[in-house]
Amino acid sequence: MDTVDSETTTRVVIRPAVEADGHAVYVLDHRCWSTVSEVSERPDPPGPDSTAFHDDRHRPEHMLVAEGRDQGGLLGWVRVLPPTPLPSNAHIRSIQGLLVAPEARGLGLGRALLHAALARARTDGALRVTLRVLGGNTVARSLYETAGFKVTGVQPREFLLAGEYQDDVLMGIDL
Repeated sequence: MDTVDSETTTRVVIRPAVEADGHAVYVLDHRCWSTVSEVSERPDPPGPDSTAFHDDRHRPEHMLVAEGRDQGGLLGWVRVLPPTPLPSNAHIRSIQGLLVAPEARGLGLGRALLHAALARARTDGALRVTLRVLGGNTVARSLYETAGFKVTGVQPREFLLAGEYQDDVLMGIDL
């Protein structure tokens, strides 16, 4: 899927991740880590063998990546996967991370990644997509709301980040 921003004409391809993307995903994740969007500790600085694909919940097949065609390199990613291995909720997909590099923000790439994730979920036969977002992450919440996600619940003061309590906002969309 190609997207073209009319102002910058940055060409980007959104494609399924492959094992070889693991290091670049890790580097981008480390570079973009922030308490605005992350509840986990900052990852260790990338080493030559660092990879984002290291367990059953972090596999290439769960991720779509946005790659700059002109400048090369990964500009973003989205992870979409079944929330559990249970057959009883196999009709659900969960977005468990969406990240856009600082230099690519404001160009519509987050929206393109989100729409690609929803399309993949539909192709997989999902009936609904859910996600969790920090209450203070107003940019991400706005993106999700614009795409049609609705708040389905709030866990007040669920996380203590940088000395402040943050709500965990649960959102979902029917496909």
